[in-house]
Amino acid sequence: MPTAWEEILDLGTRRAAAPPPQAEEERRGVFRRLRESLSKSRRALAEEISASLFDRIDEQAWERLEEALILADAGVPTTAAVVERLEHEVEAGMVSADGEAVHERLIEILAEVASTGRGPIDLSGEPAVLLMVGVNGTGKTTTIGKIAWHLSKELGLSVVLAAADTYRAAAAEQLAEWAERADADLIRSVPGGDPGAVAFDAIEAARARGADVVIVDTAGRLHTQGNLMDELAKVRRVIGKQLPGAPHETLISIDATTGQNGLRQAKVFSDAVEVDGVVLTKLDGTAKGGIVLAIANELGIPVKLIGTGESLEDLRPFDPADFARALLSE
Repeated sequence: MPTAWEEILDLGTRRAAAPPPQAEEERRGVFRRLRESLSKSRRALAEEISASLFDRIDEQAWERLEEALILADAGVPTTAAVVERLEHEVEAGMVSADGEAVHERLIEILAEVASTGRGPIDLSGEPAVLLMVGVNGTGKTTTIGKIAWHLSKELGLSVVLAAADTYRAAAAEQLAEWAERADADLIRSVPGGDPGAVAFDAIEAARARGADVVIVDTAGRLHTQGNLMDELAKVRRVIGKQLPGAPHETLISIDATTGQNGLRQAKVFSDAVEVDGVVLTKLDGTAKGGIVLAIANELGIPVKLIGTGESLEDLRPFDPADFARALLSE
């Protein structure tokens, strides 16, 4: 069953009502939309990774599998580990040397890799503080707005948005539009103001108003700019001093179309602010869907949300099993 928002969030004492069971037709519809959104990645893999690839289990089949996964941006270390494991299981008789059986086992292994380190988004604090980081152009601010909308409109939580990206022109205005749409409060400053002060004020406002969640937007820093990364770490320290234990969750938005560069971004950001999870955006616009596997396997940072389009419904919790099956389904 596709992961629901209620299942991906740890709300602490603010327990959301159990979601109604999904009808089979609804589950199929969600999977179909995911499969369609991964069409570019799937087409890129379809010619190489199919049941027919394993009609003859030989060295050439394993080499073709390696090439396909690397081209899909699964990365060399992850690809080597996946292929070695599958080859060993077939040779040891743990998996039948039947094309369909090997293909099915490949889907299971990819799902296991994508599940690495997976856990809920921690919104158990009172108030809970969610820190969003990422470079320009990854859809970070839009993601914040969509998260706020789901928390407010679907789960009934009160949300405060902190416009701590005080450098990008119109960043606060963009967040203001989402705040209005999600019925969330917005805390902002003058252009060029201190980002840490905005985060501080937002937490103060949330406490005073009894709000449930604070989501802090930050400047879309290039991960190669050391001084800006230092400032991001400072914002995190300010949040921690204002509210011990916060931020309770730090998510990085990564544009799936950037491939291995996204992997490097996640590594640098995680060194600066201890990233808890990834929001992988624009997954519908790339043939590089394997980056999900590389991030989880090489960095141990789980993908928690995926963006596959412009609508609110296109930001959804990441389900590793559905992802692997949608990626390799014929």
